[in-house]
Amino acid sequence: MFKKMVYLIFAAVLCGVVFMGWKLTSRSAYESVEYTVLESDGPIELRSYPDLMLVTTKMGTRLKGDDGSFGRLFQYISGGNEGKQKVAMTTPVFMEPQSGIETDPEQAEGQMAFVIPKAVAQTAIPNPTNDQVEVLERPGGTFAVIRFAGQINLDTRQKQQALLEAWIRNRGLTTDGNSEIAGYDPPWTPGPLRRNEILIRIVKE
Repeated sequence: MFKKMVYLIFAAVLCGVVFMGWKLTSRSAYESVEYTVLESDGPIELRSYPDLMLVTTKMGTRLKGDDGSFGRLFQYISGGNEGKQKVAMTTPVFMEPQSGIETDPEQAEGQMAFVIPKAVAQTAIPNPTNDQVEVLERPGGTFAVIRFAGQINLDTRQKQQALLEAWIRNRGLTTDGNSEIAGYDPPWTPGPLRRNEILIRIVKE
């Protein structure tokens, strides 16, 4: 009986340590982009976003960042900039495929971007030292957004984007024809706990 109690206590402590470790490295530990929800319909929302300052780099192949795009951005916020300033990680990470999206979203070329924290954006943003990294402004506006869990892959993205596009058509909204992906979690986050989104900019309501 005593041994069983010890095992139970040990298991509870271990679970607590694992949970706290995940909590400290999960999206809740980071500053997240603010937005205003204008309309909510299940997993779909119509949101208003402010202007955002981004640090971006070319995303040459897969959306998972294993072409080096994530590493270049992470190096920037880790002090790889002219001021050798460490910049806090934020959520989400934006990915904007620009070509190849119709045939294979996982191989689409485009841009990956980290959002500059509000406090840094309001003072002085350090310039990148890597010529493959640049600082850009993302204009604010109205976006239709669908939220989903799991891994971002070809099948999931196509299904979720189709749902979002149908929702937009049913409301008679006009878009700029582009979409972007937002990922909120570290790669080790279990699929069911992941927060992913597809955003489409609305240009006329």
